[in-house]
Amino acid sequence: MPISFECERCRRRYQVDDALAGTQVRCKDCRQPIRIPGGDESPSTQHGGPEVPGDETPATGPALRGPGVEEWAVASEARPEEEGPGGGPSSPQVSEWADRVRGQIDKVYVGQRSLVRGVLLALLAGGHVLIESVPGLGKTLLVRVLGRVLGCDFNRIQFTPDLMPSDITGTSIFEEHTGAFRFRPGPVFTQLLLADEINRSPAKTHAALLEIMQEARVTVDGRAHVLPPPFLVMATQNPIESEGTYNLPEAQLDRFLFKLVADYPSAREETDILRLHTGGRSPETILEDRVATVTDPGEVLRMQRRCGEVLADDRLLDYIAAVVRRTREWPSFSIGASPRAGVAILLGARASAALEGRDYVVPDDVIEVALPALRHRVILTPEAEIEGRKIDDLLGELIRTVEVPRK
Repeated sequence: MPISFECERCRRRYQVDDALAGTQVRCKDCRQPIRIPGGDESPSTQHGGPEVPGDETPATGPALRGPGVEEWAVASEARPEEEGPGGGPSSPQVSEWADRVRGQIDKVYVGQRSLVRGVLLALLAGGHVLIESVPGLGKTLLVRVLGRVLGCDFNRIQFTPDLMPSDITGTSIFEEHTGAFRFRPGPVFTQLLLADEINRSPAKTHAALLEIMQEARVTVDGRAHVLPPPFLVMATQNPIESEGTYNLPEAQLDRFLFKLVADYPSAREETDILRLHTGGRSPETILEDRVATVTDPGEVLRMQRRCGEVLADDRLLDYIAAVVRRTREWPSFSIGASPRAGVAILLGARASAALEGRDYVVPDDVIEVALPALRHRVILTPEAEIEGRKIDDLLGELIRTVEVPRK
């Protein structure tokens, strides 16, 4: 049963698990020592105890989601707490930053909340995303909106069968008046890149993009050209059409932090999309008139560093490793996930915790990002394909078989 209480000094209300009854903590706002009602009324500790566990809900609201959220907060208090510029924990600033960004995105980009959250998680984790989507769901608009809101440069490359590596990386051009070669940057020299229908280009173009995604630099004529940070690739592929497409090699699929799935909007969302096009206006004009730039690339990089400071208990690391290793033993998978998948889950879980205003990871963070981090890293057996089994369904079953750690 959750226990509700408030700080006597500032009247901030909290709700925590009854396992913390009788313990002493500090208010997150005024730092006043508070004894949680119930339990053993032992003398208070010298320093007033740890801070009230994060991600609390109002006393009138629902109990915290997932097993033992507060327990992971107490465990993380044993480690040094990183301070933000204002003297408080660093990760709540990430949640405030994300709220500003999403508030601007919602002005023009309707629905697809899981897609937007997944892209923000990948951006904060410093990874790239592969989006499986049919045409017409607003992927280009999302990149444009993100570029505007984040103050980042953005670009779009339409991948075709005749696209050459130099078409995306750039090339050296001889200038007659100087008698020297000058490098002309390609469209990949940006910060947010939409690689539309990436599976329509040949393998040599994929190989060029692989280096760019992995090292954030372009090598032309033996010279390396560094891309401006932050750098995020959003690649899309059509799940329906197969004619004229090339399968992405496993090495490149493994470079994507997440594979996200964009679905059709709901009936209400589709009506809202139509409403954006009434009155002689369009999302493009609304983007120019109403969407503001609320951050900059430097702040994005600071948010990425803060996500890297989020704490993950050793038991959660064991849990992530167990999930990844289980994919290699699952009978419906011919190939399981590599250790890089575990790193992707950890990076995503840290970003998820920061978005929720916490500076520690809980099992729910791991569960949230496990599916997008794994779905493109496993391969079905021929028998599972014949039976029509879906990777997402199988991964859901697999994740449920791994015991969630508790304190």
